[in-house]
Amino acid sequence: MWPNPARRSDRTGALTGDGWRGRPTFAGVGEEENQQSRRERASRSVRTMLFPGQDTTLGKQLALRGGVAFACLMLTTFLVYVGREGYNDTQNPDGTLTFLDAFYFATVSLSTTGYGDIIPVSQIDRFISAFIITPLRVIFLIVLVGSTLEVLTRRTTAQYRENRWRKKVKDHTIIIGFGVKGRSAAQALIDNGTPPAQILVISPDESAVKDATDLGCIGIVGDGRRDDVLERACVETASRAIVATDSDDKAVLMTLNIRRLAPQVAVVAAVRESQHAPILRQSGANAVITTAEAAGRLMGISLMSPTAGELMEDLLDPSEGLEFCERLVTEDEIGSPVGLLANHGEMVLAIKRDDLVLRFDEIGDGTMQAGDVVVVIRHVLESPKRRLRR
Repeated sequence: MWPNPARRSDRTGALTGDGWRGRPTFAGVGEEENQQSRRERASRSVRTMLFPGQDTTLGKQLALRGGVAFACLMLTTFLVYVGREGYNDTQNPDGTLTFLDAFYFATVSLSTTGYGDIIPVSQIDRFISAFIITPLRVIFLIVLVGSTLEVLTRRTTAQYRENRWRKKVKDHTIIIGFGVKGRSAAQALIDNGTPPAQILVISPDESAVKDATDLGCIGIVGDGRRDDVLERACVETASRAIVATDSDDKAVLMTLNIRRLAPQVAVVAAVRESQHAPILRQSGANAVITTAEAAGRLMGISLMSPTAGELMEDLLDPSEGLEFCERLVTEDEIGSPVGLLANHGEMVLAIKRDDLVLRFDEIGDGTMQAGDVVVVIRHVLESPKRRLRR
């Protein structure tokens, strides 16, 4: 269904904000080293790779646990200092404990070091040590050891999930940019049956990537213009890519890199100004959407022809009303007149037959054939999920 993109450049470098970069690679000699270096660069440039359900508040949790450990330490210090008359310091038998001595005792006691130079001698202080300081010691150790294990386990788990995903991922969709355009594109894909786990979002904004994972998508915090970020996203096995950045120059750079790394990927890009659309098509975009001018035309239509503008807005709103749909002709429809679909609530706009696209004014009284793809407008029933979004 996609038009043939422009031929990709034979350059070996990638066009980035700083110009062409990269060095030519040759098959055979040094190929494994080049692949290894690309993987290392990818791991450095991708700050975070997030999966659905993954908790990203590790820093807050560590800060909270550190606060609990510090509170246990200070409470123990306070208890020892208040009851300092009941403690004996073997290094200073005739003196009383200072606040520093109490803090020192709390430190070695909670960490189970226990040098034995400061010991409780009175009954009340031994009772406090047994029934108050000992539970504080247990809490302190649980927090300390648990935090260390969680950091190590989380890093190992994240690496395992990514490796498993990379082995299984195929024909997925990459969305670069997750602002209003990227979010709407992801929601449209999900509404039309694409599993959220088959959508990968790339954005330098971690909060935007977190929003994507809340939808069930996979996210990468990184710059979509970089080759190593695209390789981390497995662009070579992807089937579709959506470039929805906030500037046209970034869209051109990203399209060039995607087309160079993955010639088979169908690329749809958004630009703000129509004068940049030909450049994007030459860069390899299969389809280019002019967002600013399209919105302006829709406003003009809504002003001059309110009914037509309302219908256009209805088609663009996925929550209810009318929607576009592209589907294969079913076995029961083969040989039937095209106009028969109107009896089932579908208005045919075009038919794709082999490599030929016939619009509604060219179809006439033709019949549908096996392998035809029809583009229709139909009424969409409002699902509970869509009602919640509204």
